[in-house]
Amino acid sequence: MTCAVFIPASVASSPSELLDDLMVEAGEEPASTQVEIVGKDPILATPFRLGESGAAVIAAHAVAAERLHVLRTGVHQNIRVDVDAAAAGMRSAAYVKFVDPSLEHREDGHMGIFPTADDRWFLYRGGCPHHFARQLEVLGCGPDSTDIAAATAKWNGLDLEEAVHAGGAVGGMVRSYEEWAAHPQAQALDALPMFELLKIGDTEPMAFPPGERPLSGVRVIDVTRVIAGPCCGRTLAEHGADVLRIGMADPPDSDAILRDTGHGKRHCALDLKSAEDAKRLHELVADADVFIQGYRPGAVARLGFSPEQVAAERPGIVYVTISAFGHVGPWRDRRGFDSVLEAVSGLAHEVRDRETGAPRLLLSTPLDYTTGYLTAFLTMVALRRRATEGGSYHIRVSLAQTSRWIASLTRADAELVASQPPDLPAARLEQLLATSTTPWGELRHLAPIARMSRTPTRWDLPTVPIGHDQPAWSS
Repeated sequence: MTCAVFIPASVASSPSELLDDLMVEAGEEPASTQVEIVGKDPILATPFRLGESGAAVIAAHAVAAERLHVLRTGVHQNIRVDVDAAAAGMRSAAYVKFVDPSLEHREDGHMGIFPTADDRWFLYRGGCPHHFARQLEVLGCGPDSTDIAAATAKWNGLDLEEAVHAGGAVGGMVRSYEEWAAHPQAQALDALPMFELLKIGDTEPMAFPPGERPLSGVRVIDVTRVIAGPCCGRTLAEHGADVLRIGMADPPDSDAILRDTGHGKRHCALDLKSAEDAKRLHELVADADVFIQGYRPGAVARLGFSPEQVAAERPGIVYVTISAFGHVGPWRDRRGFDSVLEAVSGLAHEVRDRETGAPRLLLSTPLDYTTGYLTAFLTMVALRRRATEGGSYHIRVSLAQTSRWIASLTRADAELVASQPPDLPAARLEQLLATSTTPWGELRHLAPIARMSRTPTRWDLPTVPIGHDQPAWSS
């Protein structure tokens, strides 16, 4: 298969330089001399440097954890990140398997890219049953892919995009980089940095409780869904945080995604539209250190949990907002997932097939995982500032800004990309996998990727379904 490639203005940097760029952007000292980053792209069969950019954000959270450990103990440690392991981390869900193959059950994602009447391409992302039902209602067709293709072919791309949004479904028309750059949403984001770490309140410095790990005693409320937000909570858990995931029974979470992103957490179910359950979350906030939310801008605020409200209830909170399109611009309220951002922002258009013009998605969901690791890094930066300077903090990130960063990087050598196998060698993958006993059964999955000499990364709890635990702190 041949690909037509358009490369936007690019930043040529090694993984160590990318790491230092992230540190400086967050107001931190450079860190490349603290970390050994081994390997280079291409690791996977994609022109995008997913291994190297992934290694940079994974190294960043490890450095932030190391600096917390130094703050606690005065003791430094060594850090290593392998680029091939980081590349695998950008598609972590692909490696989650039951030890007993008879337990495997594929969840239909109902996702596809189809041509429209005006020779454009449209991506549907209906991984949630309620989104898929809305998609079919907009199209007025049955659930079979041939029905969806026939219905899509009757629409012009832009009209379909607006209809899908108005109908509460999720999708987007595939655009080139130039088209996305001219779009009002992209132009609104032009004024924003890659991420924001804002001080939103004053407190006295707040010391960490006793503990041997970087985040021992740190309590995290994880009000997120799908991958980016849960990946952030999972990463904090691998450094010892007490992470309580707040899920909702309706709409239900995907068990397949939970089996990837739920390691190290306890999982409870609360209906935040219920006065009683909202009251319980407010009670949990009073003793929390971090509040992560991954819903559309304003959605959680309308339920009484805006950054300002949470900071007033819990001075010294680190409040994290993860969104698809950011908090500004005409699309700030739109539903979005990794695949939708790949479609609308130019990434999928870049790797389209030269003969058919059909766009293709990147491997798995790298925007999600990159954003999740990045947010964990920023959270630990804010926690260290809280300990040394005091204050409440608000972190804002978006998949749209992560997409822009990945698109800005130079591409891997095309000939080397064409010669890459579809995945890491089986023997290497075996070195990166761990086994956990979960309520679903025994799972094989990726272990934490960053390697730290004095506080090895690990998850103390297996992943569990939503509702497995009570809405209470573990101690």
